[in-house]
Amino acid sequence: MGRLIILITLLLLPMTAVGEDVVKPDAAVRAEIISVIESQIAAFRRDDAVAAFSFASPTIRAQFGDAGTFLAMVAALYRPVYRPRRLEFLDLKSVDGQLVQRVLVMGPEGEFVMALYPMVRVDGRWRINGCFLVRPPGQGT
Repeated sequence: MGRLIILITLLLLPMTAVGEDVVKPDAAVRAEIISVIESQIAAFRRDDAVAAFSFASPTIRAQFGDAGTFLAMVAALYRPVYRPRRLEFLDLKSVDGQLVQRVLVMGPEGEFVMALYPMVRVDGRWRINGCFLVRPPGQGT
């Protein structure tokens, strides 16, 4: 839990305050990461559990066991990414050597959240290694 709090804190602070560099992968890597996230969200919109689960890392897949359980969890706990009205892909950061894509999401009720997507490379393909929803900076508590 402590590592999660540190990750979220680092990702929300201004970059100069934490001394992180924005990761500037080549255009193909950035496009692939965005495509993976967009593809998983498209699968959520279709309620295609198998497709959505296929974009998850082995760690996430092991945690939930099967596609149906995974989709049910997302539908219950991650409504903004399950049924987003709008997405804005922000910067890609490196935190403890892991790439994390920040996405500003407008949820189904018009609420904004910041979705933090840690990404891992598995067998030459990017996979989503979690999703953390936090209030965007300046949104209060």
